[in-house]
Amino acid sequence: MRIPAHSVCTAIRDDIVAGVHGRGGRLTEELLARRYGVSRVPVREALRTLEAEGFVVTRRHAGACVAEPTEQEAADLLETRALLEPLGAARAARRRTDAHLKVLRGLVRLGQERAGQGRGEDLRALDGWFHETLAQAACSPSLASLLTQLRRKIAWMYAVAAPADPAGCWAEHGAITDAVARGDGERARALMALHTERSAPAYRLRFAPEGGRTESVRNSQRAVNTPSLRY
Repeated sequence: MRIPAHSVCTAIRDDIVAGVHGRGGRLTEELLARRYGVSRVPVREALRTLEAEGFVVTRRHAGACVAEPTEQEAADLLETRALLEPLGAARAARRRTDAHLKVLRGLVRLGQERAGQGRGEDLRALDGWFHETLAQAACSPSLASLLTQLRRKIAWMYAVAAPADPAGCWAEHGAITDAVARGDGERARALMALHTERSAPAYRLRFAPEGGRTESVRNSQRAVNTPSLRY
């Protein structure tokens, strides 16, 4: 059975984000096909998609390689996120469904509960689900797609420290959800802008400004047709 190119793309992207394929490293079709248990055709298609997304570059005499974004390019991602997240919150206030609101409120309850219990290991995943759900609640596929790509690239370039005040962070999530529930787009926009501004200091580059790496590269191997693939 032919493995879809999008599944191969997800697998390669996940491994780039995780550091399995290091910055600047070559991405040889033959080796990738062997690693993920597929033919070279879906690998080739996946590399084209990842090049369009900015994870891969094609170099003369070297072929496909993992991109090496600069410090400025990384900073631009956070600035763009700070512009788009408030827009998404404002649209969500106008367009959200009852189902979106139910999920957002449920996530806020869980987040506040886990923060109160000091269970920080759960909070990062809950935070990601909250922001993803809020983007979906904006009912704008183009905006949701942009935010998804931003989250992927930010996760690749930055390590994120746990918030110093988890309870305060989830109180902000709760206030944003309340504004969305009331249909108050300007309030939701303002609260999300403040939230992203306050969270910015938690982001630390995974690579040195000169281009050196700050994390070791992992070298695990897995096939693409596994249930663990997700982003």
